[in-house]
Amino acid sequence: METFDVSSLSARYYVYILYFYSDKGFYIGFSTNLKDRLIDHASGKVFSTKDRIPFKLIHYEYFINKKDAKAREEFLKSGYGRDQLKNFLKNTLLMIKGSRNTKAK
Repeated sequence: METFDVSSLSARYYVYILYFYSDKGFYIGFSTNLKDRLIDHASGKVFSTKDRIPFKLIHYEYFINKKDAKAREEFLKSGYGRDQLKNFLKNTLLMIKGSRNTKAK
């Protein structure tokens, strides 16, 4: 019988994707504390996103290994990775765009 190793839960690495309503673009990021990082984005403390607020967190992935998380972030930032991401999240993107169009009317 296998036992559950809780020691790995202390290491947290996140790759996350934000969707920006202003330019319909993405931001792909890495963090060890997703909650605090989202607060930084929302309060305009992140230089690369401060002029693009508001945003929606549309996806995140959790890793226990930093190298795996950084490799995933790098892949998603590549052209092929972004294409895969858009295809993977197509229903989410349709839902977001539809809800914004409904609110704007």
